[in-house]
Amino acid sequence: MTESDPRVARQDSAAAAATTPRLLSGVPVPASGHPVPAGPTPDSAGRQGEWGGRRLVPGLACCLAVLALLAVAGIAVGAKDVAPADVLRVLFTHAPADDDWIVVHTSRLPRTLLGIAVGASLGLAGCLMQALTRNPLADPGLLGVNGGAAAAVAGATALLDLRTFTAYVWFALLGAVVAAVAVYLLGGMGGSSATPVRLALAGTATTAVLTSLVSGLILLDPLTLNRFRFWQVGTFGGIDAGVTAQVAPFLGVGALLAFALARSLNTMSLGADTARALGTSPARVTALGLLTVTLLCGASTAAVGPIAFVGLAVPHAARFLAGSDLRWNLPYAAVLGAVAVLAADVAGRVLLRPEELEAGVVAAFLGAPLFIALVRRRKLAEL
Repeated sequence: MTESDPRVARQDSAAAAATTPRLLSGVPVPASGHPVPAGPTPDSAGRQGEWGGRRLVPGLACCLAVLALLAVAGIAVGAKDVAPADVLRVLFTHAPADDDWIVVHTSRLPRTLLGIAVGASLGLAGCLMQALTRNPLADPGLLGVNGGAAAAVAGATALLDLRTFTAYVWFALLGAVVAAVAVYLLGGMGGSSATPVRLALAGTATTAVLTSLVSGLILLDPLTLNRFRFWQVGTFGGIDAGVTAQVAPFLGVGALLAFALARSLNTMSLGADTARALGTSPARVTALGLLTVTLLCGASTAAVGPIAFVGLAVPHAARFLAGSDLRWNLPYAAVLGAVAVLAADVAGRVLLRPEELEAGVVAAFLGAPLFIALVRRRKLAEL
């Protein structure tokens, strides 16, 4: 055989392919056939944040310190102030006859713990929703979760005469789950897969229908309007430890699923074809992501009502500090979400003392200008 023989050329090509890295949908694959791990490498992941890689851990520690200070403020501030020294004293003693002990353990502590859990859940849900849809303006309510919860609470209040938050929780959670399932089914109708765009359109349409239903229910029944309006604005007032215990399992499972999906979502950011080539199923990850968002946002909304802008603005702040790697982005979003909700709750108690301004109102009032300032930065708006 001569060098011009086609068989020689094929052998040379095969030898070259065996000794050089290959590209699989834009991702380098070494000769061994094992693809390079998806997503940012450990060295590059830390450099994605605005602060740089070496500052991610200290930055997260600073956020946790701010959260701890706000937690102390959440326990100390209210219609009856409790001195910070007394806060620490009553937390670690058992004195049911002490007025400060009663205030802290029956009201302030459950309220603060629920605020931390709800804020962290909304931050995680917002991060997941924006990662799944590749849309920086997506928020957890895009799946119809808030609309489903509101419709269930309004309907149960009108038909079953509900009066307590403990009763609202289960109906709200059921409504959130049903709405999310309906959106997923509508997004996959016609034999097509439930793509992010189709899900967003189905969620928008479902939310519009549910909002109209709620409006009709509360306009026809003034008593329903009177009870529903406190839950609708997003409030932590009047919520006891029973509500926190009811939603805690859902929030805990949702948080675990969120962190477990971080690596797979990093892989999906490279594109659906690349993700499949690297062994990740986009359909499975999308379904699990939607389930996680439903658990986190549905349980949070069921407990305290819809709180605006936390799930929308917090992911942008998390990307500013930690970059786009979800292995760092999610912890930052959880802590910053808790900080945002606790800050809104404490501010609401201080602004109109001795009355309270609901946390949902304060979050919307403060979150809107902050979100506008964030999205004006072009690189923060890109995913």
